[in-house]
Amino acid sequence: MIPDIPGLKHADSGNFFLLAGPCAVESEEMTFRIAETVAEVCDKLKIPYVFKASYRKANRSKLDSFTGIGDEKALKILASVRERLDIPVITDIHTAEEAALTADYVDVLQIPAFLARQTELLVTAGKTGKVINIKKGQFMAPGAMRLAAEKVRSAGNDRIILTERGTMFGYRDLIVDYRGIPEMRATGYPVVLDVTHSLQQPNQETGVTGGRPDMIETIARAGIAVGVDGIFLETHSDPGNAKSDGANMLYLNLIENMLTNLTKLKSAYNNL
Repeated sequence: MIPDIPGLKHADSGNFFLLAGPCAVESEEMTFRIAETVAEVCDKLKIPYVFKASYRKANRSKLDSFTGIGDEKALKILASVRERLDIPVITDIHTAEEAALTADYVDVLQIPAFLARQTELLVTAGKTGKVINIKKGQFMAPGAMRLAAEKVRSAGNDRIILTERGTMFGYRDLIVDYRGIPEMRATGYPVVLDVTHSLQQPNQETGVTGGRPDMIETIARAGIAVGVDGIFLETHSDPGNAKSDGANMLYLNLIENMLTNLTKLKSAYNNL
């Protein structure tokens, strides 16, 4: 299933769709460099592509962690990516007020996993008419995502995506239960596997989340094998110096090889 996102290219290619970009908007130059690189690879491989970057980071562990370059400045950069590169764009929202603020700048609104049960947020997001991507809370069962989707539908909006991003495994690790993919797909909505956030190692005493980027392609391959409709990943040209979530991001120079491998697996899956 491919979601009905305005401007989405290659939607009839039979490929998975991709939500990818840096964790956050750090600068205009960095944002465009990543967007252009990924868009070029996706055009080559016929992958439907939505550029992702958070205009604001609201759920940081430490008080002094990077939260953004300013809401209006970051949103204008996202809108510029959409216009100049002719690709759809997704960003996170955290409050009901942010739904209306961001809707004019992007094509898809994303509900962070920590907020997947916030009724007012989900309903208000639905009222914008935008495609809504709901990330499954690390504390939620896959079947419970049907209830989250119903909150968006109550606003007259059935343009919904559900995203798996791992389940808490102890205090400082996550695990992906791949049984949840077909269970969420049974709702009739497209399902995405958030590969990089599923590899986070949260709750570190330093206040900086760890990760396992060496496992990114492994997790993504398994997702394709069980039938996910889309892949979500964060990528950066220099993850070690990224201002947010660098520990679990994919190096930008590795993305073409990985996506090439995933398209081959998707083709094999389609021919089963």
